[in-house]
Amino acid sequence: MSALLLGVHVLAAVFWVGGMAFAYMILRPAAGPLDGPVRLTLWRNVFSRFLPAVAVSIAALLISGYGMLFHDFGGFRRAGLHIHVMQGTGLLMMLLYLHLYFAPWPRFQKAVRAAEWPVAGRQLAQIRRLVAANLVLGVVTVIAGSAGRYW
Repeated sequence: MSALLLGVHVLAAVFWVGGMAFAYMILRPAAGPLDGPVRLTLWRNVFSRFLPAVAVSIAALLISGYGMLFHDFGGFRRAGLHIHVMQGTGLLMMLLYLHLYFAPWPRFQKAVRAAEWPVAGRQLAQIRRLVAANLVLGVVTVIAGSAGRYW
């Protein structure tokens, strides 16, 4: 059971954090030279696929993470500091995701559908800042989860 939970946990984290890293460091600069409407439509198409997949990853992370916490560590009290750091940063990431999903994302979609490009651009800028913050938290979370037991 431990191997299955850990495997699911790692794959879900790699998908989410790796997807943000790809979007922020590779796709964003590559899409920069595109005309505004084309670039904004591209981002709508990317996020319309990525954000629901992140929701699945979040569910997998919560189930596998708390499964390991209680199955392998015997609960919160016996878990090391790195587990608590990983849990705390992971929960912050989830809150930022929920804000992104329910606030700027719907406004961005609406603006793109209505061809209100300046509004869509402002919403995309807000999404970019949230993704950047979540990417930093994700890197901290990965470091805590992978190297924290050696602290």
